[in-house]
Amino acid sequence: MTEQQLTEIVEKQRTYFSQGNTLPYLARKHALEALQAAIISHKEALLSALTTDLGKSPTEGYMCEVGLTLSELHWMLRHLRSLMQNKTVPTPLAQFASHSFRSPSPLGNTLIMSPWNYPVLLTLEPLIDALAAGNTAIVKPSAYAPATSAVLQRMIAETFAPELVTVVTGGRSENQALLRQKFDFIFFTGGKTVGKQVLHAAADHLTPVVLELGGKSPCIVDETANIPLAARRIVFGKFLNCGQTCVAPDYILCHASVKDALIAALKKEITRQFGADPLANPAYGKIINQKHFTRLLGLLDASKLCFGGSSHAESLRISPTILDSVTWDDAVMGEEIFGPILPVLTYETLQEAISAVNAHPHPLALYLFTTSKLHQRAVLDGCRFGGGCINDVVVHLSTSALPFGGVGESGMGCYHGKAGFETFSHYRSILDKKNWLDLPIRYQPYTQLKDRLLHLFL
Repeated sequence: MTEQQLTEIVEKQRTYFSQGNTLPYLARKHALEALQAAIISHKEALLSALTTDLGKSPTEGYMCEVGLTLSELHWMLRHLRSLMQNKTVPTPLAQFASHSFRSPSPLGNTLIMSPWNYPVLLTLEPLIDALAAGNTAIVKPSAYAPATSAVLQRMIAETFAPELVTVVTGGRSENQALLRQKFDFIFFTGGKTVGKQVLHAAADHLTPVVLELGGKSPCIVDETANIPLAARRIVFGKFLNCGQTCVAPDYILCHASVKDALIAALKKEITRQFGADPLANPAYGKIINQKHFTRLLGLLDASKLCFGGSSHAESLRISPTILDSVTWDDAVMGEEIFGPILPVLTYETLQEAISAVNAHPHPLALYLFTTSKLHQRAVLDGCRFGGGCINDVVVHLSTSALPFGGVGESGMGCYHGKAGFETFSHYRSILDKKNWLDLPIRYQPYTQLKDRLLHLFL
């Protein structure tokens, strides 16, 4: 698609929005219902595309992408009317005979740029929020997931007029051409490098941006944790989607006294969940492309290898791998892993663990396995991170009532449920002053009486 064609699409969407087509409740409701019907009717094609792009089994594809998207849609349809209503706020006595309220207003023409690792979920969830809030949207899925992008493009084209929603496919040149356009809002999910480029391009137009990025999300396991259950849940979350999950536990930081027991339990759980030979398991995913496959192999230090480590170049698969005796100086700790490699580090005191987390950029997620309320409070008070779980991993992002987003280098802004509607809206502050009373205290000439009254009421 040429830049001129992109400009024409943007202008058509701007005109469509300015005509008020997206504002009514019924227009938004019908758009969400149409998207819901489209996802259901294209479910098998979406699941098949996820298998092609990422090796996801139909069960994993539905559980982690299609099903979660439908769940968000269901939540938004149930709450849409109340989200659109004005919200009354208290009015100070000095403004007596007034009604103060916050009025949600759509931002306008939005751009949604999504990643390759969850190409259905992370494309359609922000689109749900954009449509619910009354916006138009241009959706740009990742070129690294071409099969899924093709299904999404076909599905959206069959469902919506291009003036409301358009999918633009392609790679870097299309991304750059889109970022040269003027949008009212940009929602980006991906890595920090491209995120910086998005933020820089948006600054030229003073366009507000939400960045959903990533980082090295720690998993702290203290000496009071239920080790077998912790291992089961960590293995599920870490090796889901072959480790290519932005909120996957990037590394384990465990108390030295439980390290051996935890590693033994992790090995047992990997075999239990993926079989004796995970590379022969058809339900185990694959690395997205050769570039990332090669990068991940470069992070494997044979001297630290504790379990796994096998790979298959033709299928782009790396088995669930555990690294022991890892330090912060190792290559695997120098970047977000984004693959099926799990380093294990230890600490002696909880404050040492908290200090280690805080010595690095704020992560998108943090996980703590403990039965100690004191330790729970210490970690929550002592660490800055986007979100997370206590005694579980990953699953916090499946709750529509919980806003999802990062902090610091792991992102800015959030979405899901009410937070998503608010992210794609501007809340106007309105004071509705009544005509039946007009107190003269604010008008000149000022007198001693007015001065005393002002001191009384303000």
